[in-house]
Amino acid sequence: MLKDTALKYYTEQNYNCAETLIRAANEYYDLKLHDRDMIMLGAYGGGIQTGNTCGAILAAVSVLSMKYVEKKAHESKDIKPITTELIRKFNLKYSSILCKDIKPQSFDHEKRCLMTVESICDILESVINDH
Repeated sequence: MLKDTALKYYTEQNYNCAETLIRAANEYYDLKLHDRDMIMLGAYGGGIQTGNTCGAILAAVSVLSMKYVEKKAHESKDIKPITTELIRKFNLKYSSILCKDIKPQSFDHEKRCLMTVESICDILESVINDH
């Protein structure tokens, strides 16, 4: 499962939520991203460092782009519906995609945002499998 792969990046290697998601998905889905490609998503953590859109969600959407966009997103028939489904399912769970709203529901001082990371892994895996 994707969340099992994510666990090692989050807990053992101390990556943030966005870094964890992209690294775990790169391994799990064999996206063939290089380390520098994944570093680019680092600042997405903590809601783009500002409590805004959850970095784990942004990374998950990036994974969808890697899987379903060949050259241009607006030429992909798949990217909009699958991204919409990802956001819909996440909103069902947390009623928001903003880090500042999600954190009070799932943050733990010891485990940090592990619950959110696990949730987005399950949701991402589900929408990809359903697609």
